[in-house]
Amino acid sequence: MHFVRAGQGAPPILFVHGFACSLDDWKFQFDFFSKTNEVISCDLRGHGRTPGRPQECSIEHYGGDVAALIMNLELEKTILVGHSMGCRVVLEAARLVPKRVAGLVLIDGSRNATSDPDAAEKGARATVEKMGYAAFAEALFRQMFFKPSAQADAIVARAVKSSAEFGPELWPRVTRWDAGSMDAAFAAIRAPVLAIQSTTRNAQLLRAPLKPGDTSPWLDFLKGFPNVRTEIVADTGHFTMLEQPETVNRLIEEFCR
Repeated sequence: MHFVRAGQGAPPILFVHGFACSLDDWKFQFDFFSKTNEVISCDLRGHGRTPGRPQECSIEHYGGDVAALIMNLELEKTILVGHSMGCRVVLEAARLVPKRVAGLVLIDGSRNATSDPDAAEKGARATVEKMGYAAFAEALFRQMFFKPSAQADAIVARAVKSSAEFGPELWPRVTRWDAGSMDAAFAAIRAPVLAIQSTTRNAQLLRAPLKPGDTSPWLDFLKGFPNVRTEIVADTGHFTMLEQPETVNRLIEEFCR
C-alpha cells in the first residue's frame, strides 16, 4: 500500500479517498494539518500508486488494509477521515480496530442501496453493463461538479481512465456493501462521528447541492445514530475538501479538539 506520512502531534489523522480517486485529493488537508498533527494519506488497492487486481477491490478488503496500516504504524486514538466511498472504508476499518479509533469524519457520504444485497449488486452491475463502463464513469463523475473548471475536468478524466479495469467490479460491490453491511457498521461505531455534507443524490445518481436546513435520505439515515453530528457546506460540489478546503479544515480541527 502506497501512503504518505508527515507531521507530529496528536491525534493522528488518516485520510482515505473515494472511488476512482487518490490520496492527492487531500492535498489541502495534508498541508494544513501536518503543521500540528501526524497525518497519513493512502492509496487504496488499484488506486493511485497501490497495485490491486479487480477481484481484490472491495470495501471489506479496503477496510482491512486501512486497519492494517493503523496497526503497522502503531497509531493510537486516530481520527479517520473518508470521502465518498472512503466513508465506507473508514467505517469498515473502525469496526475492525475500534480501540485505535477516536473519531470519524465522513465527507459527502451516500448510500447506493438499503436492502437485499444480491439484488442491489445485480442492479448496479446491470446499469454499468447497459451504459458501458466508460460512459457510466463519465456520467457519474461529471455531475459531481456544479461549476465547470479545469480541476473538475482533470478529476473526471482521471476517474474514467484509472478505474477502467477495477471499476466495473468495485462499483457493484460498493452497492452490495451499502445494502448488506452499512447498518451494522454504523451500529458498531462507539466513537463520535462528524458528517460534512455538501450534496444529495437521487435514485438516478444525479446530485444537487444542499443548503442549511435541507435534509436528504442520507441525512435522515444519519439522524438515527446518536453519536453522529452533521454539518452542511452549502452550494458546493461532491469534492467538498477540494472546493471548500478552509471550511472542511476548520470543521475537522474543531472535531479533533
